[in-house]
Amino acid sequence: MRPPIMRRVFRRVASTAVSAMLALLAAQPVSASAAPTATAAAGLQQVTGFGSNPGGLQMFAYTPATVPAGAPLVVALHGCTQSAGAYHSSSGWAQYADLWGFDVVYPQTTSANNPLSCFGWFDPAEDTRGRGEAASVVQMVEYAKRTYGSDGRRVYVTGLSAGGGMTADLLAAYPDVFAGGSVASGLPAQCATSQAAASGCQTGPQALSPSQWGDKVRGSHPGWTGPWPRVAIWQGTSDYTVRPANATALRDQWTDVWGIGQTPSRTDSLPGNTARAVYEDASGRPAVETYTVSGMGHGLPVDLGSGAGQCGATAAYFLDTICSTYHTGVFWGLDRDAPGGGDGLPAPSGLKVTGVTASSASLAWDTVGGAASYAVYRDGAKVASATSPSFTDTGLRAGTSYRYTVAAADSSGAAGASSPAVTATTPGGTAPAACFTATNYAHVAAGRARTSGGRVQANGSGQDMGLYNVFVTHTLRESPAGYFVIADSGCQAGSS
Repeated sequence: MRPPIMRRVFRRVASTAVSAMLALLAAQPVSASAAPTATAAAGLQQVTGFGSNPGGLQMFAYTPATVPAGAPLVVALHGCTQSAGAYHSSSGWAQYADLWGFDVVYPQTTSANNPLSCFGWFDPAEDTRGRGEAASVVQMVEYAKRTYGSDGRRVYVTGLSAGGGMTADLLAAYPDVFAGGSVASGLPAQCATSQAAASGCQTGPQALSPSQWGDKVRGSHPGWTGPWPRVAIWQGTSDYTVRPANATALRDQWTDVWGIGQTPSRTDSLPGNTARAVYEDASGRPAVETYTVSGMGHGLPVDLGSGAGQCGATAAYFLDTICSTYHTGVFWGLDRDAPGGGDGLPAPSGLKVTGVTASSASLAWDTVGGAASYAVYRDGAKVASATSPSFTDTGLRAGTSYRYTVAAADSSGAAGASSPAVTATTPGGTAPAACFTATNYAHVAAGRARTSGGRVQANGSGQDMGLYNVFVTHTLRESPAGYFVIADSGCQAGSS
């Protein structure tokens, strides 16, 4: 039996101004003094004695009875004023833990650490390697590996807002612990190193180059040269609490760490007015993905419903748009839909799109020896079991991109490794363009453009817009969602 959690020997007291700033990061309000219990959400249990706990955190865990040893582990970090129970209830991680088979750990901070129960993503005493809250989270991971038999090669961390900022710091400080991460409405790693600097990060991080952002990661664990975590970045275009420029900085930071540049390998459209950009590593596997939710404010994207790709519950700062948990899990390979994932038969090769209509997509691939059938996945969800190496998917939406993978199944129906993904885009159904006229500074703040070396580039097209200031003005045309081009000479069928 390990010793009980030690109480913190001091309480950080924030000024009124800093408290107001932190309130902007607050997610679903709960009583800051309310003690969490094991009944906060079904199946959620508090764990004590997980380590020396230098950060004074509380540990909660969801461990489905059907999950065997050797399963992945997800660490999920709440936002300010939230609790582990609130995040467990609304984020959708418990649903996919049951469906896909993994354990979830929910670290929880308290008002003893911060007046609004925010994780200390801006405090070097809390968010750096071997110190404070970051070290406590890693002790929880070690406890899960010992107690639940979690696979140390498949540990992932995700977080919302202040929890997202801490997620980025954990990925930077502990790339040897976390195989991947997901930052929702969060901040780039080591954006701020004091409470005073935190507000500036929220409203718009420093105009650093990708290599300067990448250096903040490399400096968090000097001497580490890889492998690096695979990172998903979620951001609403109408988030005025943590501005969209932070998502651009996160993208610049992690693509630079991976050494893959800032031009996406491919882009596509997802439900909920979401644009996805995929940045692949040298082997063709997604290393960084950005998910830009048009019109969404500050919060974690969820999607009410019973479909395979739907999850969560709406509440303050849990916003009904798209199930970010589902797509993050697919990106990490938790659903076995990832190149090289799965067991048994090898992945089919040669998957290609052979034709599309406004409502269908036809696929073909090479035969796999020993395969009795083939499982076809659309955006991570199985849609068919084909008996031959071809399939036509019907009932699709016009003007929409879909991602497909295929896995060979044996006579028992057990599917093996999944193929690399291909994207099919149905014609028609083009949404009208939206036009925005603003200064370069305002375009960056709104998430329509990004900074690079003191200059501004349009998101999507990468067109150069000139200096990053309030004196240069451009009109940007958005079509499809998240893809902007300069349209100073006129923009038709737009708005704004």
